[in-house]
Amino acid sequence: MMMHSPLIHFWAPGLFDFKGGIQVYSQFLLQALQEVYPQARYEVFLMHDRQPVVLTTPNVRFHCFGHLPSRLRKVIYAASLIQTGWHQRPDLVLTTHLNFTRAAAQLKRLTGTPYWTVAHGFEAWNVQQPSLRKALTGADRILGVSSYTCDRLLQEQNLAIHQVDRLPNTFEADRFRIAPKPAHLLQRHGLQPNQPVILTVNRLAAGEPFHSYDQILAALPQIRQMLPEVHYLIVGKGDDRPRLERLIAERQLQDCVTLAGFISDTELPDYYNLCDLFAMPSTLEGFGIVYLEALASGKPVLGGLDGAIDALEQGRLGALVDPHDIPAISQTLTQILQGTYPNPLLYQPMALRKAAIQSFGKAAFRQTLAGLLATSSLGRKAAPQPKALVSSNLVQFTSESL
Repeated sequence: MMMHSPLIHFWAPGLFDFKGGIQVYSQFLLQALQEVYPQARYEVFLMHDRQPVVLTTPNVRFHCFGHLPSRLRKVIYAASLIQTGWHQRPDLVLTTHLNFTRAAAQLKRLTGTPYWTVAHGFEAWNVQQPSLRKALTGADRILGVSSYTCDRLLQEQNLAIHQVDRLPNTFEADRFRIAPKPAHLLQRHGLQPNQPVILTVNRLAAGEPFHSYDQILAALPQIRQMLPEVHYLIVGKGDDRPRLERLIAERQLQDCVTLAGFISDTELPDYYNLCDLFAMPSTLEGFGIVYLEALASGKPVLGGLDGAIDALEQGRLGALVDPHDIPAISQTLTQILQGTYPNPLLYQPMALRKAAIQSFGKAAFRQTLAGLLATSSLGRKAAPQPKALVSSNLVQFTSESL
């Protein structure tokens, strides 16, 4: 039975108008919050969305600021957060981006309202701005999506260990299935059914200091010595494509590399089924939902030594390599494709899928969140509803909105 109907202010960059990692995480987090506390009231403030694209419910109200001119939006958004918080005195502010903690810290000074924030990846690494560092120090809880991010926060900021907890990413597991290689994609890309295919799904961002696909391209000549028919597919769009095309031409890899460009969410599961191995040895991933999507498709996965350590459970669910070690990347990719990598789970598609869902599916995400909330001031004011009492008052996010 609910002892108190809490008021939660939920601050996010957006939920609907743009699909990125933070936006998807924010949707899952809001949905899980409502499942833990379905009778709570939610005021949802979205900085960049113009309007919600899901049905509102009696206990969820959206405030969208994306219609404002960009030069004014940030100031008006922050002022609205503090003004509404001052009048409503929420039980908890939960923000899904560190930059919003400055406003949360100011509201806490005025009203004593506790605030939580989410730390995703590089935006939380090596934070130098004094105002943001101070806001992080004042946070009641920081939810890092991986141990890698949590550890960096603890090492780099003046934080107490009890302030930082891990709430790993989750994903829409039902979108991904184990299936044969799609005939239409084999035909589209001129591939044979038994041809070994490596896949990377990543944005092609010229401004990033490290690109995982560069490392795989550097490893390909050595891989081809053992597997002459290997083909590398890169899915993603961005301003790094011209440089990437020149690099492929300089290394004379045009016959074994395909830049697939942008693909729709609807077609993404087919690309996972097309590959024999998903590889993204990155240094920039706070977690990497794509690893989970590949695992749910029953595919072996290779990741780097960043947030992928969590996604692949320290190597239990996949292979981990030093992203800067090209010989190690080449050797590991070759071993996996030849079936000789010393982790039998990589060759058991159904077991891989089951393990990924057990560790990172929505039920695990909700259970972890419920445990964290139970130990908070909010948890002491309100008891979670029994599962049978969860009602249609929840805002329903569809696969299209995700």
